[in-house]
Parts: sequence; structure tokens; C-alpha cells
Amino acid sequence: MKEKLKTVYICSECGETYHKWQGQCSACKAWNSIEEDVIKQNAALTKTGSHSYSSASKISFRQLNDIEADDNHIRIKTGITELDRVFGGGIVKGAGMLIGGEPGAGKSTLLLQICGNICNDNKVVYISGEESVNQIRLRANRLGIDGSNIAIASETDVVSICQSIEDLKPDVMVIDSIQTMNYSEISSSPGSVSQVRESTALLLGTAKKIGTALFIVGHVNKDGAIAGPKVMEHIVDTVLYFEGDRTLPYKILRASKNRYGSTNEIGMFDMTAKGIVEITNPSLLLLEGRSTSVSGSCVTCVIEGTRPILTEIQALATKTGFGTPRRASSGIDYNRLNLLLAVMEKRAGYYMQNIDIYVNVVGGLELDETSIDLAVILSIISGLGEKSIPEDMVVIGEVGLGGEVRAVTNIDSRLKETERLGFKRAIIPYHCMSKINTAEYNLEIYGVNNIKQAIKLI
Repeated sequence: MKEKLKTVYICSECGETYHKWQGQCSACKAWNSIEEDVIKQNAALTKTGSHSYSSASKISFRQLNDIEADDNHIRIKTGITELDRVFGGGIVKGAGMLIGGEPGAGKSTLLLQICGNICNDNKVVYISGEESVNQIRLRANRLGIDGSNIAIASETDVVSICQSIEDLKPDVMVIDSIQTMNYSEISSSPGSVSQVRESTALLLGTAKKIGTALFIVGHVNKDGAIAGPKVMEHIVDTVLYFEGDRTLPYKILRASKNRYGSTNEIGMFDMTAKGIVEITNPSLLLLEGRSTSVSGSCVTCVIEGTRPILTEIQALATKTGFGTPRRASSGIDYNRLNLLLAVMEKRAGYYMQNIDIYVNVVGGLELDETSIDLAVILSIISGLGEKSIPEDMVVIGEVGLGGEVRAVTNIDSRLKETERLGFKRAIIPYHCMSKINTAEYNLEIYGVNNIKQAIKLI
């Protein structure tokens, strides 16, 4: 059946198609997201408008209860506890995992370390379209990886890759990166919307057919999202992002999509000369070097997935030299900061119209949890009054527009982490007091109903 090519314009965010280019997608309202694409069109189907089912094969169905699925047998342990936590317990056989991040974040290094950890018990294939086999070998030597059981290749043709892995039937395969892959039946250049979409679909279909766990490295655009069509993230099973400031030694691996685990879990890693090393106790790292006698510093406890993490919030309050005071935040939402400042002025009587406020979350973490509200307010008040908060105190609580301190989740695990790290006092919402047994903790626990009661305790 004869096929012809047709040029269309596709939105990389939502997949909407257009006959000509335009600046904004009318479906999802995204700007500059429409890219030129070439698709195949079946000439016979266009003319007749009918389908022929004579050559189609029938599907064989199985009863759901007859299919065995033991979680311990379908998962491969990576040997890196932080990574297994993000995956939901290990690598699932037959799953497609997409990893994105800034250049130099450590995506290729992490995947090569995973291959080195699991190659003794599993057949591993590493295919790179960006590096030669000699360059991969040099990186493996630097990381101290024994590559005797890792098959590597430098290849970009997707069809050749799929034919080869069907013969090898590896347990784990790495594609680095999808933007370098080329599907010969599509005329567009590698990295285009059509090439990325079709290459991902072909690789993932082949991997699922033979039960191979597939890792795909994806480049990111200037906004931090994985470059290419959004449909690529829909067809894979797991989407992972490497986050973190380029100037900081540690990185955070976060799952934005995970069909086999939670998307709330994070893994923290330290970038060293010997590769990526997991951080098993991030609270100690984030509190390292904390000054205990400086005003404007407050420790709080957040929940990342199932893990409680203690972190420090710093605030600096100075008189403004201009007519309009400046507000700046790093690590917390800017609009949330303005909301809390309005609550302080309205409910606690603090005049903020001639004060510049700067708030920072130490360590480069991006916190969107509302349980840090009370800690942010107390750190600002501490900075205003030049009075330091007790060094052994942790503050937890969400603040409402009425100045009330509202309950937070997982208060028990937060307090246990607070006690484990040697803190002696904790300010929590009063409504959480009924959910815990204070006798179980070696802590002085204060329950507060509003921000005025919390201010009196510091």
C-alpha cells in the first residue's frame, strides 16, 4: 500500500496539530511550542475512508487472576538505597524509564554506576549516541566499574538497536540519549518531534516484548522540561528528574511520574570524583555548619515522600532605601511569602511597609509544603527583633489567613526525626497534640493555636 509524507505542525506540549505554524497553541495556550513534523499518510485509506481487517491477527486474552506478579521477582535491586526508594523498590523488568536533567547533572554517570552494580546477576547493554566506546570505557575506569559483563555500543540507528536487543534479550538496557537516535523511515533530523516520538515508541515496544528494563536519557530545554513531545512522557512508565543548583555538590533525583511507586519520594546524591554517592542522612547535611547564635534562623521538618527531612530557613529583614520594599525568596514560593507577610501585618501587628525581606532555604531545596509557614514567620520575626530562636527548637505548622496555626500530616514521624537529631523542643499545631503521646518523646512539645502564641515562645 502506497504511503506519502505530509508536513504538519505539532504542539510539543499537548500534541495538537495544525496545518501552518503559529506562535501560540490554541489548545494549551503554550507559546513557541509548535514544531514542524513529517508524518506518513496512507493514500488508500485517505481515498476510501475504510479499514481492512483481513490481514489483522486476533489477540489472545488471559484472565487477570491467572497472571503471576511477584514484586520481589520482577524488580532488580540497584544496590543504591536512595535510587531504589525513588523507583518504588527497584527496577521493574519491562519498564520504560525516562531520565532528564541539566547538562552535567550526572545522568550518564548514574546509569553507568547502576549497570556496574547489577551486571554480575543481570545481562546489561549500554548504547550511547553521544560517546564512543572508548570514552565510555574511560568513564568506567574513573568510576572503578568492572565492565566485563556490560555490553556497550555507539549506535544511533533505532532499527538496528531493536534488532540487536531482540537477539541479546538483555535484562537492562540504557539509551543515551534519545535526542541522538534516528529512525530511518522518517525524513526529519534526529532530535525533532517525530524522531523522538517514534524512536521512543519503537524502543519501548521492543523492550516490553522481551521484558527488558529500558533507561532513556532525555535532554532538557531552557525551562527545565524534557525536550521533545510531551507524549514521550506519557508512553514511558517512569519519568525522573535530576534537580539541584549547579554550584552545590549534591543533587536530588525526583520522580514526576511512576507507575510502580510513589511520586513523592526523592533521592539525594553527592557528586564526587569517584561518581555519585548516596546521602543516607540528608538532615545532617542540610544542617551542617548552622550558626546557633544568629537571628533570623529557624529549623523546620518537611516530608519528602515517606522521609522526614530537617532543614533550615533563614530570613533577613532590613530597612528599605526605596519607596517600595523588596521581597525576595529562594526555595519557597514568592507568592506564599507575600501571603505570610500580609498575615503577620494584619494578625500580629507587624508593620512591614518599610522593611526589605529576604528568605532562603539552606541547601538549595525547593519546598512547596505548607508546614513550613510557621517557621518562615518566626524566622522573619527573629530577624526583625534581632533575637535568635533557641538552637534546640524545631517549628512545624501551617498558617491560615486568620493567623491560626493549622494541623499538618505525619506529625509523629516529624517529631521522631527531630528527637533523633538531638533537638529538645518543638512547636507544633495544637490540633496535632491529640494525635501523639507526648510521653513517648524526649522533647518539650508546645501546641499553639495561632501565630501570637508561637511568637511568645521564642
